[in-house]
Amino acid sequence: MARSETEPPEEETLRRWEREQAQLKANVIEEDTEEWQKDSTFAGLERVGGVDLSYVKGNDTVACASLVVLSYPDLEVLYEDCRMVTVSAPYVAGYLAFREAPFLVEAAQRLQEREPGLRPQVLLVDGNGVLHHRGFGVACHLGVLTGLPCIGVAKNLLQVDGLAKDELHREQICDLQMGGDVFPLRGTSGRVLGMALRSYDKSTKPIYVSVGHRTCLESAVRLVQSCCRYRIPEPIRQADIRSREYIRKHLSSPLGGPAPGPGR
Repeated sequence: MARSETEPPEEETLRRWEREQAQLKANVIEEDTEEWQKDSTFAGLERVGGVDLSYVKGNDTVACASLVVLSYPDLEVLYEDCRMVTVSAPYVAGYLAFREAPFLVEAAQRLQEREPGLRPQVLLVDGNGVLHHRGFGVACHLGVLTGLPCIGVAKNLLQVDGLAKDELHREQICDLQMGGDVFPLRGTSGRVLGMALRSYDKSTKPIYVSVGHRTCLESAVRLVQSCCRYRIPEPIRQADIRSREYIRKHLSSPLGGPAPGPGR
């Protein structure tokens, strides 16, 4: 997911977005709601989804929205949906969902219409959940709008509530010795907003896991770890790979450049 260079929105739009965030945030559930979450091996979990939005290089308004569903625990791709879209909303820190979530919600709706039997039981999102300026990142947004359990997985630390890439943070990263090692992301408010996870033995960079919707943090971290063949969990990794490949094929098409989907 990438930032936009388009014009910033008007103050009225920002106020509306903030109101919508606050209203949706009231529906977030930060605890396990599914039977499979109660089992140490996630028995009963069969389908894990991943979403990503990849932009055409040099163009922050044309992107490919991707949704994949993988089998669990084998992590084989069962379903994929890639579609070129036109992104009209600008990037504003803390409001990424208003730029990207509509396309991902539409992908989830298409899956429900086409292959309801492949609906994921949980969705891994390239972005943050409650680890967010106002406690409601894109993973929360998608969770509330789709009704699915959602987990935020970020590649970089969002520096909110006193969290910082300082010397202490670097020392904590160095203390992560092997895949599965974690440390809590505790803000100055005292609240644990997420976990830094060394997801893969050979990776020295952690990923940042946070609750999106209908999961507790402990279950979220365990599930993300179990989905990692490499640093990035396989559902998100496959969504990213397939969206980039779709863009490459689309751009090399004899029909010319990328055909934008419905603007939002």
